[in-house]
Amino acid sequence: MLRRGIRTFATAAESAVAYNIKVGRAQGKVNGFIGAIGNTPMIRLNKLSEETGCEIYGKAEFQNPGGSQLTPFADRAALYVVKDAEERGLLQPGGTVIEGTAGNTGIGLAHVCRSKGYQCKIYMPDTQSQGKIDLLRLLGAEVFPVPAVPFDDPNNYNHQAKRAAEEIENAVWTNQFDNTANRRAHIETTGPEIWAQLGGKVDAFTCATGTGGTLAGVTRYLKEVSDGQTECWLADPPGSVLYSYIKSGGKLSERAGGSITEGIGQGRVTDNLAKEISLISDAIQVPDSETIKMVYRLLDEEGLYMGASSALNVVAAYHLAQKIGPGKTVATILCDGAYRYADRLFSKKWLQAKGLDTAIPAHLQKYAVLD
Repeated sequence: MLRRGIRTFATAAESAVAYNIKVGRAQGKVNGFIGAIGNTPMIRLNKLSEETGCEIYGKAEFQNPGGSQLTPFADRAALYVVKDAEERGLLQPGGTVIEGTAGNTGIGLAHVCRSKGYQCKIYMPDTQSQGKIDLLRLLGAEVFPVPAVPFDDPNNYNHQAKRAAEEIENAVWTNQFDNTANRRAHIETTGPEIWAQLGGKVDAFTCATGTGGTLAGVTRYLKEVSDGQTECWLADPPGSVLYSYIKSGGKLSERAGGSITEGIGQGRVTDNLAKEISLISDAIQVPDSETIKMVYRLLDEEGLYMGASSALNVVAAYHLAQKIGPGKTVATILCDGAYRYADRLFSKKWLQAKGLDTAIPAHLQKYAVLD
C-alpha cells in the first residue's frame, strides 16, 4: 500500500515536472524588459464558465513586465509606438518621448523609455489617481497634470503634449490614440497569441477601448484568421459615445453619465479604431454597478484581484456568452490589477459616496475592508 502511494506520488510529481519543463522551454529566456512583453497566459474563469456553459477566458495582460498592477496591454502599445518612431527616424538616441494619456499607456511608455534610455514626459488630466501620477514619477517620467477639458479644446492634454514635442529637439509625440502602430501591436502579437492559446477556437472576443488599439488590432487578426467567423464586440462604460455609435451604425455619438473606470471609453472614434470599426459585431454597455460587483466576484470566486477595467471586460464576456449560447468560447482582456485602486474599490465610504455599496452582494461585503 505504501509502495503504491509512493509510486502514485512519484508519477504525479514527474508529470508536474514534465509540464513545467515544457512551459519553461516554451517561454525561454528574453533580452531585457522589452523581450518580456507579451505571451501572457489565458486564464479560464471557472465559475462564469460553469454558469454560462461556455468557456470564458481572460488574457492576463496584467502580467506584462511593467504592468503587474497598472499598465495592462499598454506595454505592447508603448513598445510599438516607440519602435515606429525609431523606424521612421523621428527618435534618436537620448531623445524624449512625450505623450498625453488618461489611461495607462504613459506608464508603459515610462518603462519602455527607461529600458531604451529615452526621457519621458507625460501630460494627463488632473482627474487621474495620485497613485498613477506617483508611479510615473517613480519611473523617471516628468508628469504634467492639466485641467480635464474636451478633446476639441486646445488645452486638452493631448494637444498640450503635441505642442511640447514640437518645441523640443529630438522629441516625438507618440500620439497613442491615432498612431496606428498601436493597432499593429495587437495584430502582430495579442491576436495571434489568443488564437494559438485557445487552439483556434475563439467564437467571440470582447474588450473595452481607450485608444482603440487593442479592440481594433485583435478584431482584425481574429476576423482574418477565422474567415470572419469570430464575433468581436465592444465593451463600453457609461459616459462613452462608442456604444451609441456602434449600435446606430455610426449615426449617433451620444454620451450620458460617467464611470468609475479610468482610461476606457471614448468621446470620439480614434484612427486606431476607425480602421476596423466596420468589423465590430455589436456593443455591450456595462453599468458601474455590474462592474463593481464583478470586481468582488472575481476576487471571491477566482482569486483574481482585478481592477474595474478588467471587471468591466469580464462582465461583457459573461453577457456575450449568455447571448451566443452554450458550448462556445469567449475571450476577453484582464488588463489591470486592483492594487493601485484598492483605496477606492474596497473602501466603504467611497462605495457609498458613489452609490455602489448596494451593488455588492451581501456575502461579498466582507471584502470592503477599508473605511
